[in-house]
Amino acid sequence: MNEELERVNREPSKGRNQLLAIVLVLILALGAGFGGGVAALYYMTGGFDFGAENGITAGEKADIQINVREDVTVAEAIAQKVLPSVVGISTVTEQEGGSFFGFGNGYKYDAQSVGTGVIVHESGYILTNSHVVNDGDTKSLTVSLYDGSDVEGTVLWSDANLDLAVVKVESTGLTAAEMGDSDEVNIGAYAAAIGNPLGLDFERSMSQGIISGLNRSIDVGSGYGSSGMEGLIQTDATINSGNSGGPLLNSRGQVIGINTAKAASGEGMGFAIPINVAKPIVEQIMDNGTFLRAYIGITGIGLEEQTYYAQDELMEEFGTSEGIYVASVLPGGGAEEAGLREGDVIVRFEGEEVGTMNRLNTMLVAHRPGDEVRLLVFRDGKEKDFRVTLTDGNTTL
Repeated sequence: MNEELERVNREPSKGRNQLLAIVLVLILALGAGFGGGVAALYYMTGGFDFGAENGITAGEKADIQINVREDVTVAEAIAQKVLPSVVGISTVTEQEGGSFFGFGNGYKYDAQSVGTGVIVHESGYILTNSHVVNDGDTKSLTVSLYDGSDVEGTVLWSDANLDLAVVKVESTGLTAAEMGDSDEVNIGAYAAAIGNPLGLDFERSMSQGIISGLNRSIDVGSGYGSSGMEGLIQTDATINSGNSGGPLLNSRGQVIGINTAKAASGEGMGFAIPINVAKPIVEQIMDNGTFLRAYIGITGIGLEEQTYYAQDELMEEFGTSEGIYVASVLPGGGAEEAGLREGDVIVRFEGEEVGTMNRLNTMLVAHRPGDEVRLLVFRDGKEKDFRVTLTDGNTTL
């Protein structure tokens, strides 16, 4: 994508031998990154169950049904249903300024920012963007509720690469939004966005449009701090600075995405993280208090992401131009146990194609340590099947 893209409301900040060298550099930059994408899960009409065995259901407060009458539009009905579930999130973070005229070591100051969140459970669990909460590094966090009250919030979990975060407030009886199924979204479908554009002076503003595209890949940030997000929903519903973390909704008033970015150089091009990516994360946090990643146990790079080889050269060198090149197999991981080797190329994960690290990591979000997954691997000109037991070790993938 040629146009420059920006995170909404984010403070400015942040042969094989040749490929192995590239891998080592990119591993440092990618870290343990996930990335945007779609992890297919399950959907229930009244919301999705975060732990029914404990009597906890996200849809308990989402019993308002969209019922359009002659004097009530779809947008009005959606607003009546969803507005009580949308919150403002105000943060104070410590920033470091430059030195004065070249003297001193700079100075520190408090920076304030405002974003949006959506309540996913009546007991105070809120979903938002990681960049809205400064990737979890905040001095204070205040949540503005629909009834006009302000309550202190705590960041339970955040991931900068997924650009998702879960915030908790000590409140009960809140109105939880109803979750939709982002895998059922189609281009041309109705879409609405609710958020706090340009700050709380315009809190809970609503815009509407359509779903303009699916499975979009964008770069956010610039230079060394840039990163990629994949599998995003594109919409022409207006999204401005401050809308970050707010819900993207379908015609039934169900959350199908979390708004995260917009095109800086174009109008009507906003992007949202599919809600199915967030569902297993919130579910696990509510069950266990944290989200435990599942890992394969490798470091690698997507062949599509490298810039050294042309496509025909990739075919000649590796026998394929798509997939994840395995740079190393980490000790104690599931990949080592299953017999994967350095130089293998993972071409399918659970029957689905993988071309980039972000795509593979996003697929892993739907799994937990201990799950067994099927990998199709290209080795020595042949395809081989492997079954890998995922672990919770500190590995890159």
